[in-house]
Amino acid sequence: MAPQSDVRELSWTELDHKAVDTIRVLAADAVEKVGSGHPGTAMSLAPAAYLLFQQHLRHDPRDPQWIGRDRFVLSPGHTSLTLYLQLFFSGYGLEMKDIESLRTWGSLTPGHPEVGHTDGVEITTGPLGQGLASAVGFAYAQRRMRGMMDPDAAPGTSPFDHSIFVIASDGDLQEGVTSEASSLAGHQELGNLVVIYDENHISIEDDTDVAFTEDVLGRYAAYGWHTQRVDWTRTGEYVEDIEALHLAINEAKSETSRPSIISLRTVIGWPSPTKKNTGGIHGSKLGTDELEALKKELGFDPQAHFALDDEVLAHVRKVADRGADLHAEWQKSFDAWKDAHPDNASLLERLETGSLPEGWEAKLPEFDAGKALATRAASGKVINAIAEVLPELWGGSADLAGSNNTTIESAASFIPETKQTNSWKGNPYGRVLHFGIREHAAASIVNGITLASPTRAYSGTFLIFSDYQRPAIRLSALMGIPSIFIWTHDSIGLGEDGPTHQPVEQLASLRAIPNLDVVRPADANEVAWAWKTVLENTSNPAGLVLSRQNLPVYDRSQPGFGPAEGVAKGGYVLVEAMRDGQVVDPDVVLIGTGSEVQLAVEAREALAGEGVAARVVSLPSLEWFNRQEEDYRESVLPAAVTARVSVEAGVAQGWRELVGDAGRIVSLDHFGASADYQRLYTEFGITAEAVAQAARDSIAAAK
Repeated sequence: MAPQSDVRELSWTELDHKAVDTIRVLAADAVEKVGSGHPGTAMSLAPAAYLLFQQHLRHDPRDPQWIGRDRFVLSPGHTSLTLYLQLFFSGYGLEMKDIESLRTWGSLTPGHPEVGHTDGVEITTGPLGQGLASAVGFAYAQRRMRGMMDPDAAPGTSPFDHSIFVIASDGDLQEGVTSEASSLAGHQELGNLVVIYDENHISIEDDTDVAFTEDVLGRYAAYGWHTQRVDWTRTGEYVEDIEALHLAINEAKSETSRPSIISLRTVIGWPSPTKKNTGGIHGSKLGTDELEALKKELGFDPQAHFALDDEVLAHVRKVADRGADLHAEWQKSFDAWKDAHPDNASLLERLETGSLPEGWEAKLPEFDAGKALATRAASGKVINAIAEVLPELWGGSADLAGSNNTTIESAASFIPETKQTNSWKGNPYGRVLHFGIREHAAASIVNGITLASPTRAYSGTFLIFSDYQRPAIRLSALMGIPSIFIWTHDSIGLGEDGPTHQPVEQLASLRAIPNLDVVRPADANEVAWAWKTVLENTSNPAGLVLSRQNLPVYDRSQPGFGPAEGVAKGGYVLVEAMRDGQVVDPDVVLIGTGSEVQLAVEAREALAGEGVAARVVSLPSLEWFNRQEEDYRESVLPAAVTARVSVEAGVAQGWRELVGDAGRIVSLDHFGASADYQRLYTEFGITAEAVAQAARDSIAAAK
């Protein structure tokens, strides 16, 4: 929620007016110079963005990572100049040369804003809809952090109170993921979220009436949002009523029981003489004649490029002083909070450094051998075992909690008390998330939580539905943030639900995403080590891929078996090749992941009866394995052993590189069927017998 001091009187001078017009001209100049880009929205949104950054947004350009700041999300990332020009004006480190370098190699102003690349950018929004959907996660994170650190403070008085401001476009509001996330935001009563919807009725195909005529505010009212309309066209003339927008933002910040959306009716490209209000100014430069006409309209020299009045720059840069004052005021309350809450202050310090508590791994369970357990069930046991010592860990499922085993059983649900059910009790500060049947929003929200707080959030669904999440997953990998995705029912092993629910190509397609760790453990103890490794990494996302069916828990004390800690390296020797009770160089290497590792172990035993010494390698994460030193990878998969077999209940794609020309691949390169999982594995030839025969064939081919 907004701090109590954040509702203020409007101050708007002739210099502010000139600053806004300067933004319009600079936006047009920048796109004209590079020859591509989106000038129209940056021009028409100039007053709204300027008003936010200069008078409403609590931010300190001298400290972009100040934890007490408000967050700003530009959901239509293509209008990147809307943000870049405010960062330039505010003093975040961008200068005129950066505006001139828009969309060029090595610049701080790429085509879409990228988090970690340019100071002041909170998120890589990229595809439309992701920014607004992830901003809901930002709002979740703010509420959870307040609940962890300062739950008893009066509303608006905690140093952990802040607002999330979003600019969204017609395109964002058409994307399905925003519907999912906005529905959740209304349900969660996220009064800390304020969206300015730029309703300009123009997209690439020109007038949005060709495809988009719904009552957006009616829809959002139905979601449970506070809605307002500011129409700069209402008089029949275009009048940029700054005071009306200012008052609407104040009202939105004062509304603490619901998220707020302000529909701001603008004319795209205003005041370009002939291209305003057309699709032609949405994603193309103005052209020489139109650019000169625009500058004349605004009183600028039509022959001057990237012109900036020194008086204007001095005026707009004063926002840094306002930010410093707000920061200093906040610091007093933060210092008082630290003195009053030393334990929570220590927790915050740990979280901010990204470290885990000393000795936390002692809470990781060890699973007894000889007792079969589904890896999804093992994951649930791990989550509950470590939840007590890792308060930063929270998450839930897209309506599949009982199947995904994602519930922290000792914790309350993250939910307004009025929304509790007979099955789920909670409060606004709980840590069990319920996404409903909204897989895509779940992933986007987890990304937002991860970006906006030092907590570790996860979402759960079936592996097949990772397809619904893919845009958000890809963005998490692109941003390099440690979002956690739990995907259960990982193969035809889910059985009777049939081919619509049985993932075949999903493992390969997820592994194709750069910087995403895909982890498919083979038994319960591998699950524990997988969780440990995921939580120790804060540089990129990971997906845990887990079985529905029970899998054997291996007795690591048996001769030849390796410890489960090898999971941390992505691949390890699960069982050594042996002959006459002694470890020997392998005749063949059998490589498996997840539930198919047991088939490799069984095949090894069958081959041993024929005098063939087979090594079994469990390879839960190719990404982790490929990061290891070459010497280690060679020790697991010796180049001299060209007889190799891979086994995985998914498409063969990606395995040839590991098994080589003489290798054999036991895979599933077609869709599944509806039957019990044992029958499916048999019918589709994914069996220990098939692995053993593939080993014989590979040995023959390697000679």
